[in-house]
Amino acid sequence: SFQIQGRFHGNSTCSQDFSFIALLQHPQHTHLCALFPTRFSQPLLVLYIKDRFNSKKTARTMATRVQFENNNEVGVFSRLTNSYCLVGIGGSENFYSVFESELADHVPVIHTSIAGTRIIGRMCVGNSKGLLLPNTTTDQEMLHIRNSLPDQVVVQRVEERLSALGNSICTNDYVALTHTDLDRETEEIVADVLGVEVFRQTIAGNVLVGTYCVLTNQGGMVHPRTSVEEQDELSSLLQVPIVAGAVNRGGGGIAA
Repeated sequence: SFQIQGRFHGNSTCSQDFSFIALLQHPQHTHLCALFPTRFSQPLLVLYIKDRFNSKKTARTMATRVQFENNNEVGVFSRLTNSYCLVGIGGSENFYSVFESELADHVPVIHTSIAGTRIIGRMCVGNSKGLLLPNTTTDQEMLHIRNSLPDQVVVQRVEERLSALGNSICTNDYVALTHTDLDRETEEIVADVLGVEVFRQTIAGNVLVGTYCVLTNQGGMVHPRTSVEEQDELSSLLQVPIVAGAVNRGGGGIAA
């Protein structure tokens, strides 16, 4: 999975910020698939993936607009990794069909709720190795998710005061950033289940790193007010390129 920022250029005088919610590169199909909010018209899509993230293998890029029940915060209602995709129940058939048409040939697309809610992007966190759920996840939800995921993905419930794990933790397959007040026991579970090195961090002074940072194995995006010095520090820490950007016409909550 991947998430970066680009721009629409409709004409010489107007441009709009946007962000990709999900971007998948399959090793046997050298294309990228993007899902992003629907608040934009149909101007020419200009990407700077190759320049900013050195994606030399990219052959073609497909972009698809999508929203969840008239809500443009697509990342709040979905969780995408290189092994699976979770989507919140209760959305329109069009919402699900977009995910399934673009992703189902590569990873399972699982319809679910977490703790009885649809905001699964905020409630859980995961990568290709594992998935962490809040302790409020019901047994039925846990069983459904576990049975739908690939066998190699470890699923575990976490007893954590900061139960919106997707807001408090940001991770790729190698490194995780966490809320500075996360329990030590939870930090150990993150390291063990997700197989990552864990760092307590803030993003532009915000402790909700899962809301203001998106990481993949190739790069990351952070809150638009993150200083250049902090971006360089994070890039050095995470060993991937980091850029600052916004979504939905300036919104800093670029993830969940």
